[in-house]
Amino acid sequence: MATTGQQQQQNRTIEKRKPVFVKVDQLKPGTNGHTLIAKVLSSNTVLQKGRTPSRNLRQTRIAECLVGDETGTILFTARNDQVDLMKPGDTVIFRNAKIDMFKGSMRLAVDKWGLVEVTDTANFVVKEDNNLSLVEYELCGVGYLGLVYKSCW
Repeated sequence: MATTGQQQQQNRTIEKRKPVFVKVDQLKPGTNGHTLIAKVLSSNTVLQKGRTPSRNLRQTRIAECLVGDETGTILFTARNDQVDLMKPGDTVIFRNAKIDMFKGSMRLAVDKWGLVEVTDTANFVVKEDNNLSLVEYELCGVGYLGLVYKSCW
């Protein structure tokens, strides 16, 4: 038999927060929790290693994919099953994405806490001349809220 507290908890509905979509040009180094819609411009496999796939041993696959929206482009590092979703011309939604730094430049990534899903084709033209992954950053130290990066231009 359920107690009164359990019944009240079951009757209460949990309201989910609506996602706040960001644009590519709003992404900053070291940030996370981003939700954005982007078109896949290219996808290049950079690593495929491991033995033949078995039940206990997974093959590791990594691809660098150029994705973008009407404000700019950024490189997305697709891992394992994400590689299959990243086909040029497709529109994808990145949920709970983060910005990783690789050799001083920003890379978009989605780990096990996030989601990459293919969606309906978006009706925007990608601004290809603003590639955020080409901007070099340098680590300036540890600030009050964590690592501090600055642009090197």
